[in-house]
Amino acid sequence: MGLWFLRIAALWFFSSLRLARKVEETSDQKEEEIAIFVPMIRSGEWTDIGGRGLMEDAHVRVDDLRPMGDAPGAFYGVFDGHCGKDAALFVREHLLGYILRDVSFPACLEDAVRHGFYQTDHAFAEACLLDEQLQSGTTALTAFVIGRRLLVANVGDSRAVLSRRGKAVEMSRDHKPVVERTRIEALGGFVDDGYLNGQLAVARALGDWHMTDLKVGGPLISEPELRQAILTEEDEFLIIGCDGLWDVFTSQNAIDLARKELQQHNDPDLCSKQLVAEALRRNTSDNLTVVTVCFHADCPPRLSSDTRIRRSFSAEGLKSVQDFLNRCS
Repeated sequence: MGLWFLRIAALWFFSSLRLARKVEETSDQKEEEIAIFVPMIRSGEWTDIGGRGLMEDAHVRVDDLRPMGDAPGAFYGVFDGHCGKDAALFVREHLLGYILRDVSFPACLEDAVRHGFYQTDHAFAEACLLDEQLQSGTTALTAFVIGRRLLVANVGDSRAVLSRRGKAVEMSRDHKPVVERTRIEALGGFVDDGYLNGQLAVARALGDWHMTDLKVGGPLISEPELRQAILTEEDEFLIIGCDGLWDVFTSQNAIDLARKELQQHNDPDLCSKQLVAEALRRNTSDNLTVVTVCFHADCPPRLSSDTRIRRSFSAEGLKSVQDFLNRCS
């Protein structure tokens, strides 16, 4: 009895040891794969005036920024203007420059981006003091890629969505007034029928100085919300779009369509065009701007059907069902 027990214990010990080594080797292999992944950055865009009489969107694409030597770098932005296009155009022309010139860049990218948003907002306020015709506002959503690091900054209701092996990963949050009601009311504002102070459909924006005070502040803020990810082989592409797209698309719906398009032609320009065309077909009423950023040279791989959950009856279960049906007939 004692010898038998020792043999069983020994078998269990060595089996556990082999399993632990296998798990450790698999983990090391995954870490190595993550470590050697280098994004192959390429992008495309498409815009359309949509159902509006004036195009107030603006955007920026820099595929080869390289702010840190040989590490791949890129910068993208979508700016959805309102009450005119001047704020969106101003932010497009100045935001990246303020970020790159900030003392925190590139050592602390998060601080540099925050400071860049604030400095751009204040610079636009000064420009509006010199020329009142510039008075307007804009949302601002940017995506920085440095090496494998993706940093998204958002002010407003544009949205960035990452495709991680076909799954939609939201890299931003829509800043709607109803979502930030507590903060707005604490700062003396109110939400009426979904609008900030009954006027604005977003809780954060750059510009709109008629709704706030440069020195005192107010319920409308320009503070960007940051989200970041370390890109791996599973991260396929990023969709950046103004709210005209997301009014008629869910995040996962957009990823599914974009993935299907990229598998057919692997062209981010055509992919962006198809997203815009489908949004128009779904009767979006807003301006449309879409930027698609790919992180691989190849198109997204076909997902194996083996990943799907399969459900089936056992032979015994089928017999029981058949017996039940026979009794009922």
